[in-house]
Amino acid sequence: MEVTNDIQYIGVNDHEIDLFEGQYRVPDGMAYNSYVILDDKIAVMDTVDAHFGAQWLGNLEEKLRGRKPDYLVVQHMEPDHSANIGRLVSAYPEITLVADQKCFGMMDQFYRIPESTKRLVVKNGEKLSLGKHELNFVFAPMVHWPEVMVTYESTDKVLFSADAFGKFGANDVKQDWADEARRYYIGIVGKFGPQSQKLLQAAAGLDIQIICPLHGPVLKENLGYYLDLYNKWTTYTPETEGVLIAYTTIYGHTKAAAEILAQDLKERGVKNVKVTDLARTDLSEAVADAFRYDRIVLATTTYNAGIFPAMRDFILHLTDRNFQNRKIGIIENGTWAPTAEKVIRGFFEKSKNLTYLENRVQIRSAVNEETKEQIARMADELAV
Repeated sequence: MEVTNDIQYIGVNDHEIDLFEGQYRVPDGMAYNSYVILDDKIAVMDTVDAHFGAQWLGNLEEKLRGRKPDYLVVQHMEPDHSANIGRLVSAYPEITLVADQKCFGMMDQFYRIPESTKRLVVKNGEKLSLGKHELNFVFAPMVHWPEVMVTYESTDKVLFSADAFGKFGANDVKQDWADEARRYYIGIVGKFGPQSQKLLQAAAGLDIQIICPLHGPVLKENLGYYLDLYNKWTTYTPETEGVLIAYTTIYGHTKAAAEILAQDLKERGVKNVKVTDLARTDLSEAVADAFRYDRIVLATTTYNAGIFPAMRDFILHLTDRNFQNRKIGIIENGTWAPTAEKVIRGFFEKSKNLTYLENRVQIRSAVNEETKEQIARMADELAV
């Protein structure tokens, strides 16, 4: 993959992985991106996962054509990007490692890099000339680790964006970018919206023509589309006008209520309605959908004086990622002592800008005519 005449892609695709970061299902694999800038001086931008060191080094050597790299720029210390630092140093002992001070501190915790290895500690806003290409370093702490920086190459106007603008999935698989990028961002970076927004504001002052992330495809066209989505995600702004109905059910009665509500909403002209069984849906997909829609209904049973485990886990994932700026409806089901609504409100107690529907639905074991009337009133309120 050629990014520009002088900037070449040397990353790899991983189709062996099943869980990314030990929790996110990636049926279409992952891409670990790395790049090399060929100039008077040669800079390698990050490495790849440990399992693909030989392939990655071969990709680099093919692009070098007998030359030697002068710099390795380390933007992020997660092992899926840094695991081959030692391998590169062994192959090219004269190379200089370029990173910020926090990054070097983590590097010494992860790896045993020879003390003789040259290091260049850079500060926020500093530049490094490779010849006709100039690297501009922009610190991006907590996007999503504290040592992260991104790099802007001002000649070809390329932003090496670290984990920002990344997505799940290998680069040799066709996917909808937004779906997998949303799931990736919300799951991994979503907690750090203010920090991500600060990076976007810094990037707004740069003339960016190409974005080179550490995961997913190189972005060259219609950058406004990607920037607009990132601006919404980083500010917790709903992306889609619609309703997510997320439910858990034991014997099917709460599911029945969720499906009746979905039908009522469609009859009232709500175009985007999604019904999700939290016990059977990939959790990261459900969480991403909750951040996508502007309205959400949580339907669950009282369980051990609390709420059903799948719903509890779902809500904890939302609050851990600063879920906010949404309208919430609650459907609770309880045979003898319903507590679900109280418990749900308690979980969201510290969340910002959540508006609860005036109309509530309480099921006593099974849906009946009274329940259907309550659901209809909730649908009326949601459809406004």
